[in-house]
Amino acid sequence: MAVELISIAITLSAIAINIFILTTVLIPMLLGAPFVPIDKTVLKRMIALLQVQPGEKAADLGSGDGRVVIALAKAGAIAEGYEINQFLVLASRKNIKNAGISAQASIHWKNFWGQDLSSFQVVTLFGMPHMMKKLGAKLRKELKPGTKVISHQFMFPDWPISQQESQLYLYRIG
Repeated sequence: MAVELISIAITLSAIAINIFILTTVLIPMLLGAPFVPIDKTVLKRMIALLQVQPGEKAADLGSGDGRVVIALAKAGAIAEGYEINQFLVLASRKNIKNAGISAQASIHWKNFWGQDLSSFQVVTLFGMPHMMKKLGAKLRKELKPGTKVISHQFMFPDWPISQQESQLYLYRIG
């Protein structure tokens, strides 16, 4: 009886681990990028490069644990994150609440590919090379002239860079 219970527990644990890996790594990788926490120093440089103005509306595409959304809100933006991993959405919402900025920041449990991003003046992202061309087309179609877009790590293949600092690429929609 005890051996059967241990066997069931091991099986259920293996299933839970597989579900966790599927929902946190594989599906996000296919739809965009895996969760890679941004370094605090890089995040500070990102916010400085963006020169966020009070009241600007900002979106973080694939917002992970919410740290970029929180930094944008603390810089004065009305910040929204889009995240498809429900575990990270819950963590983000908790982090936003703990930071005391619920009025300025929110996280949507949605895939940003299906969202209209035209109301944002600032867009941040960590995209993978396989998605940058398609994402660039979406952003050019939807964003208004003057919108600031910053990509961490990977460049848009056919966009002129306005400013670059290490692996932060700042673009302005023309």
